[in-house]
Amino acid sequence: MNSMDYVRVNEDVLSAVSNGWYHSPHDILGPHEDSGAVTIRVIRRLADAVYIETPDGRTEAAHEFNGIWRAVLPTAEVPDYRVIAVYGGVEHRGDDPYRFLPTLGEVDIYLFGEGRHEQLWNALGSHILTYPSELGDVTGTSFAVWAPNAKSVRVVGDFNGWDGSLAAMRTMGESGLWELFIPGATEGSRYKYEIQYEDLSWHQKADPMARRSEEPPSTASIVTETHFEWDDKEWMDRRAARDPHAGPVSVYELHLGSWRPGLNYRTIAKQLIGHITYSGFTHVEFMPLAEHPFTPSWGYQVTGYYSPTSRFGSPDDLRYLIDELHKAGIGVIMDWVPAHFPKDEWALARFDGTPLYEDPNPLRGEHPDWGTLVFNFGRREVRNFLVANALYWLNEFHIDGVRVDAVASMLYLDYSRNDGQWQPNIYGGRENLEAISFLQEATATAYRSAPGVMMIAEESTSWPGVTGLTEDGGLGFGLKWNMGWMNDTLRYIEENPVNRKWHHGELTFSLVYAFSEQFLLPISHDEVVHGKGSLYTKMPGDDWQKLAGIRELFAYQWSHPGKQLIFMGQEFGQIQEWNESRGLDWWLTEDPSHDGLLSLVKRLNEIYVSSPALWSDDFDGSGFEWIDASDDANNVITYLRKSKDGSDVIAIACNFSGVPHNDYRVGLPRGGRWKEIVNTDDLSYGGSGVGNFGDLEAERVPWNGRPYSVDLQLPPFGVVYLEPAGQRVGKHLAEDGVAEDDGPDGDPLAQ
Repeated sequence: MNSMDYVRVNEDVLSAVSNGWYHSPHDILGPHEDSGAVTIRVIRRLADAVYIETPDGRTEAAHEFNGIWRAVLPTAEVPDYRVIAVYGGVEHRGDDPYRFLPTLGEVDIYLFGEGRHEQLWNALGSHILTYPSELGDVTGTSFAVWAPNAKSVRVVGDFNGWDGSLAAMRTMGESGLWELFIPGATEGSRYKYEIQYEDLSWHQKADPMARRSEEPPSTASIVTETHFEWDDKEWMDRRAARDPHAGPVSVYELHLGSWRPGLNYRTIAKQLIGHITYSGFTHVEFMPLAEHPFTPSWGYQVTGYYSPTSRFGSPDDLRYLIDELHKAGIGVIMDWVPAHFPKDEWALARFDGTPLYEDPNPLRGEHPDWGTLVFNFGRREVRNFLVANALYWLNEFHIDGVRVDAVASMLYLDYSRNDGQWQPNIYGGRENLEAISFLQEATATAYRSAPGVMMIAEESTSWPGVTGLTEDGGLGFGLKWNMGWMNDTLRYIEENPVNRKWHHGELTFSLVYAFSEQFLLPISHDEVVHGKGSLYTKMPGDDWQKLAGIRELFAYQWSHPGKQLIFMGQEFGQIQEWNESRGLDWWLTEDPSHDGLLSLVKRLNEIYVSSPALWSDDFDGSGFEWIDASDDANNVITYLRKSKDGSDVIAIACNFSGVPHNDYRVGLPRGGRWKEIVNTDDLSYGGSGVGNFGDLEAERVPWNGRPYSVDLQLPPFGVVYLEPAGQRVGKHLAEDGVAEDDGPDGDPLAQ
């Protein structure tokens, strides 16, 4: 037993340290130099004996207080050492977590305090580290968490028998950060933080920065690191070099768990790619994939913002899926939910015993509709947590677009609140100034750090400048969901044809504001759930009329200014309303009429991708011209779409009545031959065969204020696209290299 003098500590402090509630355990435990000797204290509760082993041999430690052992080494410098604890005659050799320097650097702490750490996931959370050592390399995990109002913080997990008193973290000054490196904590280890509130109570919390989580209903975080090697360099290089908003964007939205139940991130890849390649969509949009405890929330109540849901596999499995989609030429969009988070006690809610992530103002901190909490957008560290999270998905998972959920709920202080339930901003208005600033920061930072991505807003009001530049006061998004178009169009389309002439304005009104923002036209999951019925059941009439109505709607949507999105199942006329607990009725694709709808979607995407007229000038009125918007008596609208350079033009005629219009004259901008390139009533799509098959000659007969015109056969519930003959020559490839035609002979999922 070494009898040299040692660094002394009073018993009250030793008591706090031994119980794991001292705020700075590294000040007591681990090695401390004084007067030419090194005092080492370690916790080895219930040990029969403890030794400190150095390259020069072993030094026996003395039990000092409640499981704390002390040894003194006769050296002026701290040597490399290990701890030998003896239990029942058996030696256990381990390392000392309190001998390591902080894993958080001054720059990390400074940037986080300023709210500017754009790679926050590399600083906080859990990270596997290896240190070279004279006695052998040491591998373990560093843990770092923000809990500024906690009295103390501990790490509990598989590696310490879930005994937090053995792994108390140190506070990093006034930053509110806590840190600890634990040797032997390895990949796959489950863990949580054990946080002591001001009232001295202890609460176990999942890591807000966890990059992997247990599968619900279990709630622990998991130590992880990526081993995935990306193979999508060609895609990423192209992404960085182009403006995605200026190209074709046709989005297939899906809920991974119910697209085909039982598939995971890896097993869905081949089937999903086959379906998307066949049907021709340019992008898939996944409903939220961040970890969430309640499956029927569809992922919109997030508890693990940095953790892909483990329901479908590991983070690397998700990387595999995205990599495969990219190699197939398919972009990936993911829903992101910074608008709110659930109240689960083990997650973000009152994380350190105070409203830390949530707004502390009771008139701003909760969403009455959803029973969830609202982030404190005015706090730098919270904004950093969220902005870095968007960057995390864009950079670490190569996500190509982020669709931000429920933007309106963030913008307005009185969102879903009555008088007396909300508090005006400092200027007396109802705008949430902090949330506006946060959204501007998120969009600007995303576009700067990940060139070629899309930031997309689901914003349901007439808030000005959602896609305006941040320097001009706009929110900075690249696209905004056009909820007005969606609501008006579905309301119109649900009317019986005999009544539609009284609702003609609902069909044409969207062009009054179509170029006020950069719009995406969505017919999303929200329109086919909770008693709203499927798109099929919204349509009036019998089975044939319903499917004809969907074909008509899609052809109109694909030709309307703006990008477009539809939800899974709509492409083949899913009859049942969507339910996240059951899969789609893929058997419907064996029915010729439903398969015909899918064939039309394939054709629409082929024409869309290869025709700059339909996408190159979506956000400028020069890309659209009415031919005639006033024929409410016949339920017909006709218009032109034109490319930005004027070289590409398509004429569209939509007949929303239930009867054909024979010899319906339509004015055209030029004479000569025009070719019918889409007819939704084609027999191959399940139609009745009314159409203008082949070429048409535009005569010098002035009509609709134009010098030329043509007589069309307009099918019932039908849409036709015309283009000048020869325009298709040389258009087999769009700008991004997606083939116009020559896809698989059939949808792999329908075979």
